[in-house]
Amino acid sequence: MSQAETAEPVERTGAVQQAGRGGSPAAVTPPPAPRRLRSPGLFRGPGLFRSELTLTFRRWRSLALLGVLAVVPVLIGVAVKIETSDGGAVGGGGAPDGGAGVAFVSQITNNGLFLVFAALAATLPFFLPMAVGVVAGDSVAGEANAGTLRYLLVAPAGRVRLLLAKFAAVMAFCLVATLTVALSALAVGVLLFPVGDVTTISGVPVPFTEGLWRAVLIAAVVAGSLVGLAAIGLFVSTLTSSGIAAMATTVGLLITVQILQSIPQLDAVHPYLFTHHWMSFADLMREPLLWDGVLRNLGVQAAYAAVFGSAAWARFTTRDITS
Repeated sequence: MSQAETAEPVERTGAVQQAGRGGSPAAVTPPPAPRRLRSPGLFRGPGLFRSELTLTFRRWRSLALLGVLAVVPVLIGVAVKIETSDGGAVGGGGAPDGGAGVAFVSQITNNGLFLVFAALAATLPFFLPMAVGVVAGDSVAGEANAGTLRYLLVAPAGRVRLLLAKFAAVMAFCLVATLTVALSALAVGVLLFPVGDVTTISGVPVPFTEGLWRAVLIAAVVAGSLVGLAAIGLFVSTLTSSGIAAMATTVGLLITVQILQSIPQLDAVHPYLFTHHWMSFADLMREPLLWDGVLRNLGVQAAYAAVFGSAAWARFTTRDITS
């Protein structure tokens, strides 16, 4: 047999095999496999979104964040139940600033549905945006860090379509996170407190069914309030290949904006901060409903989404993907 015949090339995919002693092959452990791509059709239309949605909600980090959010209403409900077990008022009365969150808490003992509004008011300043910031910051940078981003771009998905699918998946997480808080609060409120006709913060009673409808509307507005932060997190995620760095930067920006919001000397810039109108959802518990603050909030979120979404597109479409 000639030397050319014995040196016949062998095509290898995945693990590299070598001949060991006795003729038995010894396999070298392959690197972590990229996300499995079934067919090009997976990346057309809703298929790519389903793929990103599955990836987002299968991560243990996302599930842990949702678990923490579900516990917060339980803690609030149990705390209110213990504090009012002797017939006393919650917190000894209202707050001097007349905050909507305190107004909701003071009504929990009269109607368990108010635990939904109180829980959303308690989680919106930090817990909900922190969870969204972690997921958004990891959306692109996490793929780059894992070495799967370039495999995704090999498939006929296109960078723009992939970026849109990731943003849509982050927005789906915003909605699921908000509904997790609302449904947990509703379950605890029904178990621990009486329910019935709802008295709005304007003092006008409305039927319980209308109160439920307003709770759904408020949950949708709260989820929409996180659009701006989601776009910021997505943009930050396109700047680095480290998921941890992107998540820390996004959460750090959130904390910085919250600090700026609390400085009275900067009141001229407060209306332009994406956190400024977050609590405007309380106007949906007035009679009649007041939409001015809610629409301003959604308008600010749309502006942030347009600016930082465009920045993410410009960065991602020109970025040299090497991992």
